[in-house]
Amino acid sequence: MIVVLKPQVTRHSPEFAELMTLLSHKPNITIRIHEETGAHRTLTEIYLIGDTVLLDKAEIESLPGVERVVRVTEEYRILGRHHDDTRPTGFEYNAVRFDQNNLNVFAGLCAVDTPRHVEMMMKALRDHGQTCTRMGAYKPRTNPYSFQGHGAQCLPWVFELAGKYGIKVIAMEITHDSHLDEIQEALHHTGHPTGVMVQIGTRNTQNFELLKIVGRQREFPVLLKRGFGISLEESLNAAEYLASEGNRNVVFGLRGMKSGAAEPHRNFVDFAHVPVVKRLTRMPICIDPSHSVGSRDRAPDGILDVSHVTAQGVIAGANMVLVDFHPAPHLALVDGPQALLLEELPYFLEDIAIAREAYERRQKLAARSGQVLRVAEGS
Repeated sequence: MIVVLKPQVTRHSPEFAELMTLLSHKPNITIRIHEETGAHRTLTEIYLIGDTVLLDKAEIESLPGVERVVRVTEEYRILGRHHDDTRPTGFEYNAVRFDQNNLNVFAGLCAVDTPRHVEMMMKALRDHGQTCTRMGAYKPRTNPYSFQGHGAQCLPWVFELAGKYGIKVIAMEITHDSHLDEIQEALHHTGHPTGVMVQIGTRNTQNFELLKIVGRQREFPVLLKRGFGISLEESLNAAEYLASEGNRNVVFGLRGMKSGAAEPHRNFVDFAHVPVVKRLTRMPICIDPSHSVGSRDRAPDGILDVSHVTAQGVIAGANMVLVDFHPAPHLALVDGPQALLLEELPYFLEDIAIAREAYERRQKLAARSGQVLRVAEGS
């Protein structure tokens, strides 16, 4: 059960103290306090965990400072969008907003290679009005002899270049909890010129101890990619691990499913799940067209498969696009064949804008049809 407090009620309000006194006497109930930050206000929420079946919803709603009570029936207690649940969603990090209503593009290098290539990428992003990127310092690889990333040694100059070109958030995968310390140390020594969104890759979606550790830290938001061989429910529960440990600033990433039916693409594109995840949870949704498609193949209409797939996700309401670019894909140390060229960046961004406009027009159409339906049902 979730007790949502009135906007003016905080942890320091007398109503909060009175409410906690009353709730603490409920038998077999554990209390957790969470703050939900929306676009215009911050809500304080009290989670009642345990034997809540016998609790009287009306009684709790009548208590001082309570706005409403939500009964939890789904597994995703914290991140889930429960029955009749329209609470604000999303978060802000380093002046960039992440929620289910907006769209951020994270174009960049799948794997950091040279300072020159990183600088070329960030300059191109700056020149086209972008403030986010992806930069892989730690790369989990199937083959133990493949390039594993430069790791901590590249972090200082990557962060400094990000600051030079006004990049506010870098999506960066980690594979071990020690990488959190390395990122924190590098940001500290460089004067925090940028921010980092920690990425949990598809191979670590069910690395529960890593999820717990990343969930306990509040400094970095988290991009959790769907596991490539598990169900959507299992992946959403992985996100819940992060939130249950305290970090609710989570973006859920769809990156394609491992399946022979995907051929000739690298993975079976799962972007039809964008609205599904939005309906089930309050997380912003990211799509990763590069790792879904895995190539630079182009359809007879002249449009890249990666662009077609991106548009499918954006027109379904995606809130973040994670995509590979590289100044010289033939020199890339990881996933060069799927990387787009810097010269293609403005066209890729314009194509996304077209798809986003179509999504927003569809939203307006749905609102109009909903009004008509409500009138018809009331007559």
